[in-house]
Amino acid sequence: MLRESYPFVEDSFSRFPSQSNIYGLCQAGEQELLAATLKGKVVCFRYQELQQKIRPVAKEVQFTYIPVDAEIVSIDAFNKSPPNRGLVVGITFIKDSGDKATPFLNIYCDYEPGSEFNLESIAQSCLNLELQFTPFQLYHTEVQCSGESSETVFLLSGHDQRIHLYKENASLHQFEEQPVERLFPELQQLPSNVLWLDMLSIAGGRRLSAFGCQNGCVGLALVNQSGPEVLQSWRVQFDSPISTVLLFPLSCPSDPKEPSGEKTVEIQGYNLLVTSTIEMAVVYRDVHECGLSRSMCLSESDQWDAVLCALVIDLDFDGQKEVLLGTYGQELLCYKFHPTGSGSESQFELQWRRSFKSPLLSIIYLDLTGDGLRELAVLTLKGLHILQHSLTSTADLVLERLTQKVTALTAGSELDSAKATDTEEKDAPAKKEECSLSN
Repeated sequence: MLRESYPFVEDSFSRFPSQSNIYGLCQAGEQELLAATLKGKVVCFRYQELQQKIRPVAKEVQFTYIPVDAEIVSIDAFNKSPPNRGLVVGITFIKDSGDKATPFLNIYCDYEPGSEFNLESIAQSCLNLELQFTPFQLYHTEVQCSGESSETVFLLSGHDQRIHLYKENASLHQFEEQPVERLFPELQQLPSNVLWLDMLSIAGGRRLSAFGCQNGCVGLALVNQSGPEVLQSWRVQFDSPISTVLLFPLSCPSDPKEPSGEKTVEIQGYNLLVTSTIEMAVVYRDVHECGLSRSMCLSESDQWDAVLCALVIDLDFDGQKEVLLGTYGQELLCYKFHPTGSGSESQFELQWRRSFKSPLLSIIYLDLTGDGLRELAVLTLKGLHILQHSLTSTADLVLERLTQKVTALTAGSELDSAKATDTEEKDAPAKKEECSLSN
C-alpha cells in the first residue's frame, strides 16, 4: 500500500450492541447518521459541543413500534423535496412471532410545525405497514410527479422479485403504496430479487436507473421522466449475486498550468459501477450513450473476498472522483481513474488500501462536524469508524490553492495595467493634437 497517499486519520470508533448489515447505515439530515443493528436498535451518531470541544456522540433512538426481538433489515432517510419540509425515516424489520416471521415497514414523519426535523419527535410518529414479502434494500429517490413538481419517494425491493413504491399522500398526511409502473416503468418484469438499486437524474429531463439482482443480472435503463417512458434498456449477466450498482458522472480537470491558472471540470460521461460477491468490480463507461458495451475491470478488487459496499467521491480535491470499495475481507480499496488520451486504454488503478478489524458493510461521505470538510463513515460488523482528512495535508492544499489564485489575480491585474498603459500611450498623440488645435 502507498501509505503516503492514504488521506485519512481515524477520529473515533463506536461499538454497537449487535452487528448490522449492508442496508444498515443512512444519512439523516445534514450532520447525522442512523445505524441500525439486527437486534432492533437504531443508533444516532453525531458530533456535538461538549466542554468546549466537538466530540462524537452515539445515542440510541427509541423508534416506536419496533419490538425488542425484531431484526432490522434496512433503514433509509431523506429530507422532503421543497417546498415541503421535514425528515422522513423508513425502517424495515422482521418480527419473530414464534410460529412465523412477519415483515414490516415503518415510516416515521412528524407533521407538527417545529418538529419536522426533531429526530426524537419523528421517532414517535409512526406509520406501521405489514409486508407480504421479505424486504431488502430501502432506497429513496426524487421523481417528477405532476407538471414541474418533484417529490421524494421510497422504493423497497423484496424477495417477490418486485420493487414496491411508497409515496406520500399529502391530504392524508401519510405514505401509501402505489403501483411502481406509474412512475418507474423500468422496474417491471424483473428477472430476480433486486439486491441493490440506484438512480441518477441527467440532462434533458431524463434519468438513468440501474439494478443488480441475486441471480447476477444487472439492468440499466434510460428514462424520459416526463412520460415516464423507457427510451432504452440494457441487461448483462454476471456469475454471482450483485452486491452494489452505483451510477456516477466521471469528470476530468483541465491542466492547472493553463494561462487562466484555474482548473475547470468537464463532465465526460455517466458511468455505472457494478460489484459482485465473487468477480472483479466493473465500471461501464458512457452508459447513457453506449449502454453496457464499454466495460473496465478494477484489477485486484476480487482479492479480498466479496465487495459489499462502494462509493464514488473526490477524496484528494482535484476535481476527479475516486472509487472506494469495502470488502468482507476487511479492506477498504481506493481506485483512481487515469485517462491516457485514448479512451480504450484508460483505466482505474489501485491507489491505496486500508485494513480494518472486521468486514466492511457500508460507507458514507458527509460533513459530520460542520467545518466544511467531509468525513468518511465506515460501518463494519463491529461498529462505526469515522475517518477524517489529515488536517496538515488539507491545510497545505488550501495554501497551495490560495497561492495559485493570488498568482492568477496578480497576473491578471498586471495584464490589465499593461493594456491600460498601452491604451494611454496610443491616445496621447491624439490628445496633443487636440490641444494644439484648440490653442
